[in-house]
Amino acid sequence: MKKGEIYEGIVEKNEFPDKGIVCIEGERVAVKYAIQGQEIRFLLNKKRKGKNSGRLLEVLKPSPLETEKDVCPHFRECGGCSYQSVPYEGQLAIKEAQVRAILAPVCPDLPLEGILGSPQKQGYRNKMEFSFGDEEKDGPLALGMHRRGSFYDIVTTKDCRIVHPDFCKILAAANDYFGEKKIGFYRKLQHIGYLRHLLVRRAVKTGEILVDLVTTTQTETLPEDVRMGEDSLLRGFSDRLLSLPLEGALTGILHTKNDSPADAVKDEGTDILYGRDYFFEEILGLTFCITPFSFFQTNSLGAERLYEKVREYVGETRGKVVFDLYSGTGTIAQMLAPVAERVVGVEIVEEAVEAARENAVRNGLDNCEFIAGDVLKVLDGLDAQPDLIVLDPPRDGIHPKAIEKIAAPAGRRQVERIIYVSCKPTSLARDLAKFQEYGYRVEKGCCVDMFPGTMHVETIVSLSL
Repeated sequence: MKKGEIYEGIVEKNEFPDKGIVCIEGERVAVKYAIQGQEIRFLLNKKRKGKNSGRLLEVLKPSPLETEKDVCPHFRECGGCSYQSVPYEGQLAIKEAQVRAILAPVCPDLPLEGILGSPQKQGYRNKMEFSFGDEEKDGPLALGMHRRGSFYDIVTTKDCRIVHPDFCKILAAANDYFGEKKIGFYRKLQHIGYLRHLLVRRAVKTGEILVDLVTTTQTETLPEDVRMGEDSLLRGFSDRLLSLPLEGALTGILHTKNDSPADAVKDEGTDILYGRDYFFEEILGLTFCITPFSFFQTNSLGAERLYEKVREYVGETRGKVVFDLYSGTGTIAQMLAPVAERVVGVEIVEEAVEAARENAVRNGLDNCEFIAGDVLKVLDGLDAQPDLIVLDPPRDGIHPKAIEKIAAPAGRRQVERIIYVSCKPTSLARDLAKFQEYGYRVEKGCCVDMFPGTMHVETIVSLSL
């Protein structure tokens, strides 16, 4: 095989994350977005020390697994979903097999209790970060998700299936409004332009909606007739959204400024155009206040299923001290608090910690303490001896030095049990290997699908000494 040449083959299996494996001339090639059983044409774009990757050009023949007819009209064009053409039970089987394959080398005897599906297969996401751009160079304004395999092209996803229809109405209204005004988008290479992102969050239980328009401060790039009237432009945007016939209720419309060159939503100052800068969601009988940038599981009903499984693995907490590390807005901590003696949450994002404290007061919980800081640094200063630790780290997992402080704390005895919640099985496998070096045994595990149609999956494992 040679880099830059085009090949054809049949995908033998899927591996995490979102890789279809094709064998060509005795060598493995990983092709993103390819599904087991497909006959595909691809471009070999990387060939290095046996690690080969290809870019999918065309599906010559669909997989026998692809029997789902009710797929999103943007599927195969949008880069957001990979498995929508596979019926949901088949998606679950693919994800479970991937997790088993990843964990087997480090936990060969792990009793994996299968995979729990999401209560909703469509319209399940409560948060989307849409990007402004164009579908082709110098084309009309687009707003939606990145095109598959592209860093620049945007697909206007007006009929997205993984969100509530209210998202699509808001997206279409924003795209139409700024298109009519001929407002330009931020061009990443030149670092010039105004429109960047549209953040939409909608609670499943309460139906409350928060919208945040993210732009640069480059008002000089606006058309001459609106250059001196940014306030009027934003007021018109707010009025357009407020006129929409939504099922939910708009509780806040915001404007966030972001001049960072990174292609990510960053808060460098936020103004309220309408309403307030937060909304409420309910999980397992608890109420949570959510701000634009605070972490909250993106599938509310799936989160209930995930946390119910966590609670099952945690077991009896009456009279016990629990550490909830990487606690986010304190969802797990507050779920365990009613029957625990004390719960201590540690989270590096200060905004999330403040939200966790306010949510605990709102839910009448006075035995929760939330600390802002890096787990690696905070653990040394905690005086309590935990009976149980719950870990829910970001995708990259836990720093090895933090694992050492969790598993072998100086001046304290080792905690008997640890519950690890992971959104990336490769990070989980790496961390479980380290915990086993400190004497922990992986008792059991379970997958929970929070992201139907995509390759993502959550995994919960229970460890004990």
